[in-house]
Amino acid sequence: MNRIIITGGPGSGKTSLIKELERLDCCCSEEASRQLIIEQVAKNTDCLPWLNLNAFASLVVERMIKLYNEASEERTTFFDRGIPDVIAYMKVAKLPVPQDYYESLKLYPYNKTVLILPPWPDIYINDNERWQTYEESVTIYRSLCNTYQSLNFTLVEVPRMSLSERASFVLKESGCVKAC
Repeated sequence: MNRIIITGGPGSGKTSLIKELERLDCCCSEEASRQLIIEQVAKNTDCLPWLNLNAFASLVVERMIKLYNEASEERTTFFDRGIPDVIAYMKVAKLPVPQDYYESLKLYPYNKTVLILPPWPDIYINDNERWQTYEESVTIYRSLCNTYQSLNFTLVEVPRMSLSERASFVLKESGCVKAC
């Protein structure tokens, strides 16, 4: 069971990379935050990161644990973000991080090597689930770097290159020769 996080600031190409890895027959887990934003907007609640980050973060961690438990036991699974991302977002917002987030990270451990996508202004766009400015994305990226390193993860930066080249890089770095 190898659970590898792919992270980075908003708009750095994580979701596109995950979709490309899926196309290559890798096991992948969707981004919990994006799906939850869609669900919460449809329900017309205030449990959204820009309205109530504490409540939203709690839902995200809960969903991440569910996705973790659904991951393949036999194959490598790539995750579009992980529990440390929630911690990093809380730090950016200057909110206290609940201790149970750290406990969850111990109970649901990921591979200690994390693939991180750097900010990339040429591909950054806003959409219904991505409300941050590019500058905010850079701030989040820095917080992600600091948070993952403080939690003893090793970050491997995925270079800015074509989507297929990024996928090949990820497969090589993760030890997957072809499909995971």
